Amino acid sequence: MKLKRFLSIPILGVFLLLGFVYHITIFIFIEDWIGLQSSSGSLNALIFTFLTAFSIFSFSVCVLTDPGQVPPSYAPDVEQSGISDEETKRKICDRCATYKPPRAHHCRVCRRCVLRMDHHCLWVNNCVGYWNYKAFFMLIFYATIGSIYSTIIVITCTFQKDWDFNGHIPLKVFYVTCGVMMSALSLTLGTLFGWHIYLIIHNMTTIEYYEGIRAAWMAKKSGHNYRHQFDLNAYKNITLVLGPNMLKWWCPTAVSHLKDGLTFPVIRDNS
Repeated sequence: MKLKRFLSIPILGVFLLLGFVYHITIFIFIEDWIGLQSSSGSLNALIFTFLTAFSIFSFSVCVLTDPGQVPPSYAPDVEQSGISDEETKRKICDRCATYKPPRAHHCRVCRRCVLRMDHHCLWVNNCVGYWNYKAFFMLIFYATIGSIYSTIIVITCTFQKDWDFNGHIPLKVFYVTCGVMMSALSLTLGTLFGWHIYLIIHNMTTIEYYEGIRAAWMAKKSGHNYRHQFDLNAYKNITLVLGPNMLKWWCPTAVSHLKDGLTFPVIRDNS
């Protein structure tokens, strides 16, 4: 059962962290800052609850959704693609002994080839690939916004609090520790979010980025310019991942724009 994927120590750690951050933000810092009974306190609590709920929803979708595996009957169309027999042989996975579509890679953890594989993520106990990449991206989007929101609340509450009294050293340590922790979490998630924005804009996976570094070096060495073959243009690259309807970008399950994950438009198709 797919639910067994939740039986993982890293996933348990994610839920514990989410629960801890939610509890201190709502019931300690918002309550201490402006009070949950006030209209502004209720509004802040509602906004943060919304961000937390969508983070959990995106996280669950990412964990439970199969990233996509290569159909057993898949074989490249040699006549249409115009590739040689030698190039065709290079598209066979050494471990699976089957053909690999473009952008598919073998995952050693999952022991299979994954469509448009980005990476295997320990924190979701799953590969991040064709069918769950949007959910992963929305997870880090909502988690980043939520952590920044919490950081602002924690720091604001800490600075507005009257510390001109003695005997509350442990409380001071707790406030400062929470501020540092949330700042570090926001920085970490923000960096990850920025990285995947870059990848989406250039229509790359993490694996393709590192493959591209070597390919660019080889092209420069031979006097040629290198460009990632799937990099069409920024807007089209974004819609290929998030979809053409901007209203559906925010929903991790809105993936009706995805096809079979076996073929992808390339630069020459877009010209």
